[in-house]
Amino acid sequence: MKDLTDIPALMHDIGVRAKAAARELAFASSERKHAALIGAAEAVWKNRAAIVEANAKDLQYGREKGLSDAMMDRLLLNEDRIRGIVDGLRAVAEQTDPVGAVLTEWDRPSGLHIKRVRTPLGVIGVIYESRPNVTADAGALCLKAGNAVILRGGSESFHSSSAIHACLVDGVVKAGLPEDAIQLVPTRDRAAVSEMLTMTDYIDVIVPRGGKGLVGLVQREARVPVFAHLEGIVHIYVDKDADPVKALNVILNAKTRRTGICGAAECLLIHKDVVDTIGQGVVKALLNAGVEVRADETLRAIEGTVAASDMDWGCEYLDSIIAAKVVDDLDAAIDHINTYSSNHTDCILTEDDAAAAKFFERIDSAILMRNASTQFADGGEFGMGAEIGIATGKMHARGPVGAEQLTSFKYIVVGDGTTRG
Repeated sequence: MKDLTDIPALMHDIGVRAKAAARELAFASSERKHAALIGAAEAVWKNRAAIVEANAKDLQYGREKGLSDAMMDRLLLNEDRIRGIVDGLRAVAEQTDPVGAVLTEWDRPSGLHIKRVRTPLGVIGVIYESRPNVTADAGALCLKAGNAVILRGGSESFHSSSAIHACLVDGVVKAGLPEDAIQLVPTRDRAAVSEMLTMTDYIDVIVPRGGKGLVGLVQREARVPVFAHLEGIVHIYVDKDADPVKALNVILNAKTRRTGICGAAECLLIHKDVVDTIGQGVVKALLNAGVEVRADETLRAIEGTVAASDMDWGCEYLDSIIAAKVVDDLDAAIDHINTYSSNHTDCILTEDDAAAAKFFERIDSAILMRNASTQFADGGEFGMGAEIGIATGKMHARGPVGAEQLTSFKYIVVGDGTTRG
């Protein structure tokens, strides 16, 4: 039995075993990885009742901690959501294996033939908060890309993540891959997070997935390279040439479909020319849907809104709240977004191609959208099967991080007794 109180020794052991597993996974066949993920999907579905039972313990823990409704929604697993986990595992399984893919190749006058080929990163550490489905998404994507993974889930999702992890391991072992390919840190102790951040001998990259507090901690303390995943301060700008029906449908979906995800709209910007038409309609529809609208001085004229403060610009609510502001023109909208955006996802609603092109050119977020709900900011919706997060930095990976983004590359250089003069 492992001593769960000696965190440095526990994490050292996990790191050693992950490194050894990564060496085997680097050359594991596509067929075995496919079999492992299909087996994991079957195990999740077979054990869905046990997973729901484990989730009930987590929900009780969350209630006792006083989690918000949005956070409780993130934590909840039911049969439909478990079916989504199964579908995600199967979708990743069916993707083309990125490992070994030739990115480009060329010949040199010296006689050398050079290829750039995808390779696994090695060992990936994933630190996440309350969403237990990340256990499956991260485990599957890392495995598909030939990486070992160390998962450190949130304390709120401890039981759910453990139940899902057991299913992943079941699939891995039955496929003849190393059991340590997917490891879950078996303690709620926060010291395990700090330990992971300094495990430079064992972990090649850290992926944080959670709120501003977690990501800030990781970026401050990590000695291991980090895929940045900042909060989703998501803006929607309603241009003067927006279609009113599209605007209403997109904004309601972007805010209310699920308020607790990083692609949920948090700030609405409305061109002054359409305040009395589209603006009125959209704000009233949000209010009717139960959304608290924190409005600037102009929009405060709409009954039911509350006054916005300076703190509302650049705020990720993850709740049924949206900030709303009137802007003079497209340039003012761009300026506001560049000031307050977290470079996650931003959207323009317009029928004007030139306005959309300018918006896309001058805003530097990982995902930019036109006339589409920001709730599509998701690896599954991008055709990646699942995602390990939305990277908002600019180094290595950006936007939804799928299996391809969890690879590096190496150069294969072939000569024929070739020497350099």
